[in-house]
Amino acid sequence: MNGEKRFPEDFGHSVRASSDYIGLGLQVSGGFAFFVFIGYWADSKIGTSPFLLLAGVVVGMVGMALVLMKVVRAANKK
Repeated sequence: MNGEKRFPEDFGHSVRASSDYIGLGLQVSGGFAFFVFIGYWADSKIGTSPFLLLAGVVVGMVGMALVLMKVVRAANKK
C-alpha cells in the first residue's frame, strides 16, 4: 500500500450526489404507489372497480410530474 488510497478523495461527494437521485426515485415511486394503492383499496370497499384505481393512477402521475418539474427548475437555477 505504498502511496495507494483505498478510496478516492471524491468518494463522499459521489455518494452524496447519488443519494439525491435515490431520494428522488423513492419519492416519485412511493408517491405513485401510494395513490394507486389508495385507489385500489377504495375500489374494493366501494365496489367501483376500476374507476378509483384509475383516478389514483392519474393523481399519482400528476404528482410525479409536479415533483419532477420542481427538481428540474431547481437544477436549472444552479
